[in-house]
Amino acid sequence: MKTDVAPRLGGWQQAWRLVAAAALGIPFWLAIGAQLPPGCAADTCSWFATVDPLVALGCLTVLLWRRRFPLAVATTVAIASTASALATGAALLALCSISARRRPVEIGIVVLAYVTASQFALGLYPIRAVPSAIWLQLALPLLSAGIAVAIGVAIGARRVEVQSLRERAESAEREQTARAAQARALERNRIAREMHDVLAHRISLVAMQAGVLDHRSDLTAEENGVLIRGIAEGSHQALEELRDVLGVLRADPGAPEPPQPSLERLPELVADARTSGLDVTLTTTVTATPPDAVGRNCYRIVQEGLTNAAKHAPGARVRITLDGTAGDELHISVRNSRATQEIGRSPTSGFGLLGLTERITLAGGELDHHATPDGGYLLTARLPWPRPSSREESTSG
Repeated sequence: MKTDVAPRLGGWQQAWRLVAAAALGIPFWLAIGAQLPPGCAADTCSWFATVDPLVALGCLTVLLWRRRFPLAVATTVAIASTASALATGAALLALCSISARRRPVEIGIVVLAYVTASQFALGLYPIRAVPSAIWLQLALPLLSAGIAVAIGVAIGARRVEVQSLRERAESAEREQTARAAQARALERNRIAREMHDVLAHRISLVAMQAGVLDHRSDLTAEENGVLIRGIAEGSHQALEELRDVLGVLRADPGAPEPPQPSLERLPELVADARTSGLDVTLTTTVTATPPDAVGRNCYRIVQEGLTNAAKHAPGARVRITLDGTAGDELHISVRNSRATQEIGRSPTSGFGLLGLTERITLAGGELDHHATPDGGYLLTARLPWPRPSSREESTSG
């Protein structure tokens, strides 16, 4: 159970509590004054008129340190207040303060000191007391102490609850900040992966075509024209695709995203690769249309395989094989032979296959890539192809 959660008090907060304690003691002091004999001489009533207020002032002063030394201050005030009717309010404030800590041993010590000392209070004033049972003498001190303890415990419980709510709010704010940072990181990674998938292939083809122009001096005018047109078209398409990706960042959150590539666009991808000098063959036994996510991932796998072949094996033969059925898996294979042309080394990021592996793993598939004995490279992947539901089948039909 948390107890030490009392906030620090400012000057005004401290002042009004002490003033309230002093005001609470005034009725008790007046009640004692009403019981003094008429015409009380100065020597017999000097305690009531002089010492009683001084003791009350001392108790109120000591209460300034009640939060630094709670048990010592509360016990001192509880005992000293019995010598001053005007200090009754100070004693009740001390009891309330120590009870707010909600520590039963400390509360018991102060209550015992307060009730015990109260039995000697009446002897300080020239009042003729009527003999009464001990339980009647203890009733008023116990009742006042009980009320002060109950109020203090309630205040302490409220403090703990407020502190708990504040900590919960701070924790929720920290978690929200962490989630926002994580979301930003994930979005950055997604954008980086998307930009790599979209642009790396296109720019690699442009770089390869430019490299062929730079290293081949035996090309005919027609071949040069084809390469130049390929560079111009590839640059234009790369710019358009970059605008599409950046457009997602500027679009409204509710705006639809641009259409994503799918299995139907593979022939277009293969045709672009052929213009760069790659000998690409696409073989597929897939007759059904896989879900959009599966088709998009398949497209990215083939795109990455062609991009790597264009970078590292210019002029190579590339064989793309697709196989699979609904309810099973979609198998993709991209195999390229060794390079047949020597051009300048293309810049590499090193994140293409890494991002692709992450993409395929999130989709529940597996990706493998390694060099082949003939100096080429093999990229294979398998993607889960769930069987369409009856509703999807009826919609497509």
